[in-house]
Amino acid sequence: MQKQQHTFDSFQDLFNEGEFIHRHLGSNATEQAELLKAVGYEDMDSFIDATVPAPVRLNKALDLPAAISEHHALAKLRAMADDITVNKSYIGQGYSPVRMPAVIQRNVLENPSWYTAYTPYQAEISQGRLEALLNFQQVCIDLTGLELAGASLLDEATAAAEAMAMAKRVSKSKSNQFFVDERVYPQTLDVIKTRAKYFGWDVVVGDFETAKSGDYFGALFQYVGREGDVVDLTDIITAVKENKTYAIVASDIMSLVLLKSPADMGADVALGSTQRFGIPMGFGGPHAAYFAFTDKAKRSAPGRIIGVSKDAQGNTALRMALQTREQHIRREKANSNICTSQVLLANLAGMYAVYHGPVGLKRIANRIHALASAFAEVINNADAPLNVVHQQFFDTVLVDCGSEKLATQIFENAENVGYNLWRIGSDKLAIAFSETSDQTDFEILTQLFVNKSHSLPEQASTTLADELLRKDEILTHPVFNSHHTEHEMLRYLKSLEDKDLAMNRSMISLGSCTMKLNATSEMLPITWNEFANVHPFAPREQVKGYIAMIDGLQEQLKAITGFDEISMQPNSGASGEYAGLLAIRRYHESLGQNERNICLIPRSAHGTNPATAQMMGMKVVVVNTDDNGNVDLDDLTAKCEEHSEQLGALMITYPSTHGVFEEGIRDICDLIHQHGGQVYMDGANMNAQVGIMQPADVGADVLHMNLHKTFCIPHGGGGPGMGPIGMKSHLAPFMANHSVSPVHNAQNDCTAVSSAPYGSASILPISYMYITMMGRDGLLEATKLALLNANYIASQLKDDYPVLYTGKNGRVAHECIIDIRPLKEQTGISESDIAKRLMDYGFHAPTMSFPVAGTLMIEPTESESKEELDRFISALKQIKQEALKVQKGEDGWTLEDNPLVNAPHTAFVIASEEWSHPYSRDEASFPLEYVRQHKFWSSVGRIDDVYGDKNLMCSCPSIDNYE
Repeated sequence: MQKQQHTFDSFQDLFNEGEFIHRHLGSNATEQAELLKAVGYEDMDSFIDATVPAPVRLNKALDLPAAISEHHALAKLRAMADDITVNKSYIGQGYSPVRMPAVIQRNVLENPSWYTAYTPYQAEISQGRLEALLNFQQVCIDLTGLELAGASLLDEATAAAEAMAMAKRVSKSKSNQFFVDERVYPQTLDVIKTRAKYFGWDVVVGDFETAKSGDYFGALFQYVGREGDVVDLTDIITAVKENKTYAIVASDIMSLVLLKSPADMGADVALGSTQRFGIPMGFGGPHAAYFAFTDKAKRSAPGRIIGVSKDAQGNTALRMALQTREQHIRREKANSNICTSQVLLANLAGMYAVYHGPVGLKRIANRIHALASAFAEVINNADAPLNVVHQQFFDTVLVDCGSEKLATQIFENAENVGYNLWRIGSDKLAIAFSETSDQTDFEILTQLFVNKSHSLPEQASTTLADELLRKDEILTHPVFNSHHTEHEMLRYLKSLEDKDLAMNRSMISLGSCTMKLNATSEMLPITWNEFANVHPFAPREQVKGYIAMIDGLQEQLKAITGFDEISMQPNSGASGEYAGLLAIRRYHESLGQNERNICLIPRSAHGTNPATAQMMGMKVVVVNTDDNGNVDLDDLTAKCEEHSEQLGALMITYPSTHGVFEEGIRDICDLIHQHGGQVYMDGANMNAQVGIMQPADVGADVLHMNLHKTFCIPHGGGGPGMGPIGMKSHLAPFMANHSVSPVHNAQNDCTAVSSAPYGSASILPISYMYITMMGRDGLLEATKLALLNANYIASQLKDDYPVLYTGKNGRVAHECIIDIRPLKEQTGISESDIAKRLMDYGFHAPTMSFPVAGTLMIEPTESESKEELDRFISALKQIKQEALKVQKGEDGWTLEDNPLVNAPHTAFVIASEEWSHPYSRDEASFPLEYVRQHKFWSSVGRIDDVYGDKNLMCSCPSIDNYE
């Protein structure tokens, strides 16, 4: 049969500006017609009418431009980047210029095997990034001297706030006061003040004498201080611990290569940013914070820990340890609301240490300090009035210029020749040396300060006192001493990559997590010099293009959500939840209604919701759901009336966490408003909203948006994320501001929620590019196809697995929940067995046992083709048949020995000479024909979680364990 030739009748068709839409969407018009027919509809409009309730429909086009092509979108963004001046940054203040090794940039940061992977909940197919995270933990353990470290937190300031909360949990002091060293970074103090207020704690800022003389449950010290001074904290930590105060040290990670460790000074917790380990400043992020602590505090620590366990064959295997601490299980009793961490950035920082090794890191740290020392020597030898303020420093030299006039002159001259310094007070300038500092910089900086260019002396010298220097060895594990040539590093990275299943291999159908295409054109700009290498506190006139991009994204998000203002500061979904409730609480306070502290949360809500409400000092009242998964309106009404005077907020996810569009959402919002409350909408499920409905239109007052879900920032193996919030005009004045770099439209007295004013700004171009390339019509098409794909999967699986919740017309939203409980009762095969068996078929499991135990929640997104959906459906259908075979005992399959309970099957197991199972090696490895064409082998067998929890080990095991 001869194919019909396509004709192009217009230049509009020939230029095809909307081409990206069809690159992003998995199905073309012909395939969509097949999907619609399978679901029972003749066209998309009738399907949408049956799926999305009329009362919530927007019924108008989004106020956005039409789609433009990838090259035009990149050119538009390039014009903004060209309006950014990238001066050499000597600002410091927690952010430093770096050199990311090219082998790491190309093979990790720019590699979809690393950036499209999901959080390692399915550990058997995540061994590569788990090993990388274990390396990161080992770096943190070695440099801090403490016994355990987590797999990263969001940033230094929020890590400090988490440490404060942890101190309250574990401290034996009954005090309600928390001490903060006056030498701390101002952005850290800003976030601590925000967090402390709603826990009801008093923050005391002062010097060491204030710390010694007061009664505090915890104390935070900065090491190195914000002015660059290095002080041995041993005596002050000893003194405060005698008062039962929990001792916390925020430490510069690069300085710890040389300096005495926090543990040696007696610290209970050490934290900080790992940005200096090869991660670009990126106008504030993303960067992985480290968090190290003593063994006795392991069950009180926030975030995730990677632990060493074993698999079914007794081989060493890694997993996320202590998972009972996860907020989705413990809800309001969780240690924190952290959901997304900074896995991709932690992996980059850990690999920086692997590549450089202890010798390389010492060379870099010593070079930084020697440059600073040589500069200080020039100042010390200069004529008055120049004077070095602190004689003990690591990288930052604080110079007293003697007068405001001279300080201004040097500061402005530096800026004019391309150098940004940091001004402290009227007459002092701080000069922070970094990994990128060189002889040319030294000559220019000395010329600026003493009117004569100096060359570096031939001999490098250090000025740190011997008692400040560490005496122990660091990074002795073989992994940090084996991969220093590029060939070895490349092969090590490839070996880890091959152990993981990411989106570049097959669909990841996680309900509520929206694992869609992360297009290359969206990713390209994040490594552009202008977006990657700007300090968050750079003068605003130097970053006009950055602000223009951020403003442009804000306008796009306003058009999509219908809100009046957007805050870009929250750097994760959990941070967005916190910022949203924070705006609500501040609003009530402005009306003199401080008593409004009741937060209504449906039983179906994300676990982060009750955890966030608890962090905001709110009392959680759970609202029941009905048999269809909707909010029980009678129960909601009763609880609104019961708590009317104290009602602060309702937290609701829409479509619901059960994957259903609730008909009564407008009535729910109206009811809350009638009782004086505000509606916080969780934006986890925005993939079902864009272009079809607007949260502001149906009654939400504030909403957080997961840019790492709906708007295409990749998950990165468990982070980065961004969680900006949209607010109606009455809440807009209460968005988070920033004490160092004020946020446009925010009020001065509104403290911050993240370290940087615009959160993880360097990944915002991803979402900007996505929205720009999809345009008004493409975004609507994406939402419709996301709904259609989910309903197609539900319709094809319903005869094998009951679909737990559906809407009015038997339709689901963008995800569906299939119930495994009847099959388990019938056959003994559990949802966990199915999840592990899917690995043998080449798939990552859907979301398991959330929000209902014994279920799988499936979200296919709009980016998957019908062919991929059919492969996934055929896998689940075949697994059902395998389970029934177990039930019947066919071919000797028993509940104790079958391909499901033994899954996943490794190549080693399949190739071993011993094979005593009643099923064949072929049935184990290639259960369907398509698997032969693209086989993914799990690198380990099923992991023993119980063993891992009983034998907690969170540092790199001996190399013998891998042999």
